[in-house]
Amino acid sequence: MSQLRRLLPSLNTLVAFEAVVRCGTFARAARELGVTSPAVSRMIGRLELHLELSLFRRTPSGVVLTEDGNKLFSGVSRSFGDIERTVSELVGRHRVPRRPIVLSVSAAFATHWFMPRLARFQARFPGEEIQFQLINGPLEGPVEGVDISMRFDPRPGDKVKVFPLMRELLLPVCSDRYEGARADAGSLLPAAARMITLSGSKFHWAELFASDSTQQTASELLFTDYTLVVQAALVGQGVAVGWFSVVSSLLAGGALVPARAELVPTGRRCDLVVSRWPHAEVVNEICQWILDEYREDASLVAMRHPDIAPVLLSELASIER
Repeated sequence: MSQLRRLLPSLNTLVAFEAVVRCGTFARAARELGVTSPAVSRMIGRLELHLELSLFRRTPSGVVLTEDGNKLFSGVSRSFGDIERTVSELVGRHRVPRRPIVLSVSAAFATHWFMPRLARFQARFPGEEIQFQLINGPLEGPVEGVDISMRFDPRPGDKVKVFPLMRELLLPVCSDRYEGARADAGSLLPAAARMITLSGSKFHWAELFASDSTQQTASELLFTDYTLVVQAALVGQGVAVGWFSVVSSLLAGGALVPARAELVPTGRRCDLVVSRWPHAEVVNEICQWILDEYREDASLVAMRHPDIAPVLLSELASIER
């Protein structure tokens, strides 16, 4: 190596030489190296002067290697290739592969909340992959082996910590195309309203929103999957109980509207559970991103629907704390 240093003005001149040959012109080589064309020209000039050799013939269309230049390039490109392969092998051997962030959430949340903003997530966290562990029933179950879990009323423990998100809020929702099914706060929903119901849910629309428990409706659609409940409401099939944690962005964007101007807190909380095992800081950043997205949704919904703004603004205040 000491002999090589005496034979060359600097190793950078060899890098510039190899780049010029591959790129065909000084200008393209300069762009690749992040320097100016005159800087590349000066490095080639220093190399030729030091070696007392002419390495290129300048032509109107670019540069052409001389016989000496061709011999030098053959040795340089072979050596650079060996160095590149060796370094790549060493780096690849010791680099810990990036694994997906595992997110345990409801299928409805993944479908109606996360997927529409996937591009925003990817822009905020380039290179990060999300792997969903989908829950089709109640938000419960073990959180071991999961980076982030959405759960109701979770408890912190030795192995997990709780990232506060929001209270569980419910409201009747429908498509803005579903005519004649809206009511003011405290008023009955029209008798013609078709109810879209989640089978087995502990929260039924009549118990939550009807001022008169004897109120009758025209018909009822019953689903065992909340993803389909929301989808049915989106396509104008009736009125559904909306979990704000799932439908917030649909309300913010106007795809769904409150069928009645009322938000009902259930007394439970919907929070994120994060495993305490050593994990990348990005997990905490993703939790904060989800919280920020909910905060933005709540602000937009409050502006669109002033009748429910007081509850949402109160919720925003609690989120800020």
